[in-house]
Amino acid sequence: MIGNLNISILQILWWLIVSVVGSLFLFMTFVQGGQTLIWQTAKTEDEKSLVINSLGRKWELTFTTLVLFGGALFAAFPKFYATSFGGAYWVWIVILFTFIIQAVSYEYRKKPNNFLGNTTYELFLHINGFVGILLIGAAVGTFFTGSNFTLNDYNQVTCTHPLKGLEAAFSLFNLSVGAFLVCNARILGGMYLLNSIDFSESESLRARIKKSVTVSFVIELIFLLYVLGSLLFMKGFAVDEGGVVTLVAGKYLSNLLQPINIVLLLAGLLLVVWAVFITVFKNSSRGIWPAGLGTVLVGLAVFFLAGYNNTAFYPSKSDLQSSLTIFNASSSHFTLTAMTYVALTVPFVLAYIAYTWKQMNREKITLNEVLEEESY
Repeated sequence: MIGNLNISILQILWWLIVSVVGSLFLFMTFVQGGQTLIWQTAKTEDEKSLVINSLGRKWELTFTTLVLFGGALFAAFPKFYATSFGGAYWVWIVILFTFIIQAVSYEYRKKPNNFLGNTTYELFLHINGFVGILLIGAAVGTFFTGSNFTLNDYNQVTCTHPLKGLEAAFSLFNLSVGAFLVCNARILGGMYLLNSIDFSESESLRARIKKSVTVSFVIELIFLLYVLGSLLFMKGFAVDEGGVVTLVAGKYLSNLLQPINIVLLLAGLLLVVWAVFITVFKNSSRGIWPAGLGTVLVGLAVFFLAGYNNTAFYPSKSDLQSSLTIFNASSSHFTLTAMTYVALTVPFVLAYIAYTWKQMNREKITLNEVLEEESY
């Protein structure tokens, strides 16, 4: 049945799958967001240990989802993977470095004879939370602003900017996307901490976390308005039936007005607003769930804006005709078909993750539990 699908349908299907995984990754960045709250909300060593141990239960999920996202892109759209990682490699090297020092920090922060000291590893966690997510957002921003690369007849990539991808961080639009993601991750991180920690011995910590959610939400709105306003008026990279790429005024506005995109975006934003409301004003500890779902929906809208409706999802500013679409960057019909069969197992994997999460969070983490773990 799947093998009889037209390749264009498979390409559309796999952009959907990649979008789902990428959007789930955005939800999982609650770990990175929580890491940026360590010094802001935790005022004692015990409070720091409580926050870090709570996040430490889930940090592998973010990294695993990021690897899965990269693997899906590599298998389904190898030309994008080769072009982005082959041309704009410095930005990806820095991003991956921040995830490496994150893993090291969780492993060694409380080890005996820790010669770097706890503060150094906490700084590493902040770098992963701020710099890593900011640069990921800047990379996502290039889906709309374009990158500096060209492809020859043999699909060999040439990066035309000396910074090799880091120039994305010097675009106000790209940085605004990154800042929006950082703020959203901080909101999710605060809500996760409120959901997973027993605050019976530290009510002041709960109050500080709630305050951080409020502040992050207000700042997030500023960057959100700028990003949406820019998308409404910026030119987009449209692709005609012959595969020719041109700059078209109002292209992303046209994409946004597609019913599925506007519904996803509005529903996602409303869910995040509702989550902040019940967290701040209703003293709820379950805001992470509507906020997480809202983040996924907004992520889907962003990916759909970039890839569907005859749009180049990885445009080239140096040579428009080198721009990548879901049609010219995908794998062969055979590869996409084989991967689609494998993808049928994904719901079972997600069900296992959900079950594991539920078991790990059956009881909220307490300070006594943390101190006992650190004594071993």
